[in-house]
Amino acid sequence: MAEVDSTNAEGMRLAPELEVPTWIFAARQVAGRGRRGRAWGDPQGNFAATLLLRPTEPPQQAALRSFVASLALRDALSALAPEAELTLKWPNDVLLNERKLAGILLEGSSLAGRMAHLVIGVGVNLMNVPETVSDGAVSPVSFREGAGIVVAPEILLTHLAAAYARREAMFVRDGFAPIRADWLARAARLGQTVTARTMQGEMVGRFETVDEGGNLVLSTGTGRQTIPAADVFFERGE
Repeated sequence: MAEVDSTNAEGMRLAPELEVPTWIFAARQVAGRGRRGRAWGDPQGNFAATLLLRPTEPPQQAALRSFVASLALRDALSALAPEAELTLKWPNDVLLNERKLAGILLEGSSLAGRMAHLVIGVGVNLMNVPETVSDGAVSPVSFREGAGIVVAPEILLTHLAAAYARREAMFVRDGFAPIRADWLARAARLGQTVTARTMQGEMVGRFETVDEGGNLVLSTGTGRQTIPAADVFFERGE
């Protein structure tokens, strides 16, 4: 479609009508969303798409597809720019040269403890970066600037759909363990000091791992801390 408020919102609207996995693609988003209701800037030429799924797992397990999706997106971008330095930032960002290239947002609904449907929204700065950035956040970069490559959104969608299908098959067949191992092998700032900002406050510690439930694990001055949801900020100067 040419324009939509949000591909995730469109996916939620279409969910009752669609029984098979479906990609929803828009040339332009005018009301894109990020985590915690933040606006997601979508300048002209960038990528916005959503995958609609009907998972069979409980919601907590289905939510691990944020790692499936970020790996698949990295796979697709790496195929287009093999020399690019692409890393993954917990919980759902793809970085290029340690600057934010892409974000992923999962939304859905559940019924009787099972997922009714799940939408996985993907936004990539292919050509341009948003005008505003949250204080302390990783600075944005475009694929054109950081990798020196101009890619049409439709081409990225073709690569992403194939990459996601491969990673989804791995997740369904083998569970989270191999996805987790591959994600950690590509994790940004693993073993370094980061700040996790939750609704309750901030926690500073060494990024130790991501556990079997997808939680961030930090080694802090008060011991090992497991964090299910947070915004992560990098130490300046590292």
